[in-house]
Amino acid sequence: MFPQLDFSSIRTQSVRERSSKVSLQDCARPVASDASFKDFLASLPNILKAKELQEFAAAIAEARAAQQPCILLMGAHVIKVGLAPLVIDLMEQGVVTHVALNSAGAIHDSESALFGVTSEDVATNLQDGSFGMWKETGDFINNTLRESREAHDCGFGEAIGRALAEQQAPYLEYSILAAGVRLGVPVSIHAAIGTDIVHQQPTMDGGVTGEMSFRDFRVLAHSVKDLSDKSVVMNVGSAVILPEVFLKALTVVRNLGHEARGFAAANFDMIQHYRPNVNVVSRPTMGAGRGYVFTGHHELMLPLLAAMVAVARTESDND
Repeated sequence: MFPQLDFSSIRTQSVRERSSKVSLQDCARPVASDASFKDFLASLPNILKAKELQEFAAAIAEARAAQQPCILLMGAHVIKVGLAPLVIDLMEQGVVTHVALNSAGAIHDSESALFGVTSEDVATNLQDGSFGMWKETGDFINNTLRESREAHDCGFGEAIGRALAEQQAPYLEYSILAAGVRLGVPVSIHAAIGTDIVHQQPTMDGGVTGEMSFRDFRVLAHSVKDLSDKSVVMNVGSAVILPEVFLKALTVVRNLGHEARGFAAANFDMIQHYRPNVNVVSRPTMGAGRGYVFTGHHELMLPLLAAMVAVARTESDND
């Protein structure tokens, strides 16, 4: 028989003297069918992500009250799931002060504004080589960038937003880029050559696209330099490009002597990835600041966050 350790001398302590992480007062509570959204928020458990999401919403409200930057780094999927009107509303309220998109975002934004539809069946169209070969989309974006490089000292996002407004796109109210021009809120586009359908077409000019995107890198850096302990950065649905671009912009402004520290940073995505969590949440907030990670579908999480921010702003105004 193998020897067994004698447990009889183990020391125990009273649970009443223990520091516990969960109290019954933090539990969720049922809500009535006629409850308000504020009642719903009050019913959430004051534990883990429910608590953290309330904290992050309060941080956004605080940034707005202090007139400090709230930078939204955003993948194109956010537009594809119908959230452009919500983003535009946050811009109009002065809550979001800068939107940074990859160049797929410019495509979906432009198609939505011009045609009222976007997002093709990639698997089907790939079979015969027609995937992405949509003339109107390529001509509009590539030709606009070419013309704007010479005519205006602006970047990718402003050029597209300005062109949509000048052409009076039929669905202009759905364009984040046009809203940026109208409101004076920077919307920067950060392209990676070869990643998007407009790069496949004869109108593509790599030099033009690169120059216009580089200008927007400087536009983003100009916003990043003003980050403070009252500011917020959130990445929604970009796994690689925008976390990398943000990290480089941050190191540029710190290299130039700007503090850019102490802000709250969060990553929202359906699946958590390495770069957003390291390059947006943990490294930039190291030593100062707060980092948050939230997992869920954009079409649920972003409307929830926006509504929570609205409640937090109202409560702050009442105080």
